[in-house]
Amino acid sequence: MGFFDCFKKKEHGPQFIYSDKEIDEIDQFIVEYFGNYPNVIHEIVSPDIHLDVCVVEPTESEPFYKLITMGAGAFRMNVPDEYKKYNIEYAEYMICLPATWNLQSADEKDYWPIRALKDVARLPIMCDTWLCYGHTTQCDEVGSPYAQNTKMNSLVLDEAIEDASSMTMSSGKVINFWKIVPLYPEELQYKMENGADELFKLMKQNGTYTDALDINRRNTFI
Repeated sequence: MGFFDCFKKKEHGPQFIYSDKEIDEIDQFIVEYFGNYPNVIHEIVSPDIHLDVCVVEPTESEPFYKLITMGAGAFRMNVPDEYKKYNIEYAEYMICLPATWNLQSADEKDYWPIRALKDVARLPIMCDTWLCYGHTTQCDEVGSPYAQNTKMNSLVLDEAIEDASSMTMSSGKVINFWKIVPLYPEELQYKMENGADELFKLMKQNGTYTDALDINRRNTFI
């Protein structure tokens, strides 16, 4: 079975849900480090995890939306034994969108970043795998663009907040927060050959690493 087939053929399993106390602790962390979120994109059907998306509004200092999942970290990822010492078995995910982005639109040209966010959050469940800093995934197995309004076709995970990308619950459980950074095919190829650190370094040098998604941003290699 191919990597992307797991999304089609995985049977629904039991739900993995945060306790009320865990939700309160994550809520406090998001408010403290990301900002208040007056709106939540609630999930109607939850076959495995209950995956809501907290919407932090744009501010003067950070003029973009922060969309942060709440629910992915209820699932313990299948992390290889040699990496378990780094406490990366649980994670939530974030993507930043421009203040002008239409979050209410169901059109794929508007919805694809939210779809990508949710797909990433469920990938460890559907494919019995794990995600961490520097991991990448494509829109599909042939490398198609996410939508007609972009040539980006993949993404890489970065720290959501420098020096504050994880929280430790009162239970001792560590939840990591990873930021989704959409990439062009050439950027994905460079990352696969040189690693995420080198890609991010080059993107920042070239001014192609942006705080929020810019579907018109310059390709680092074109």
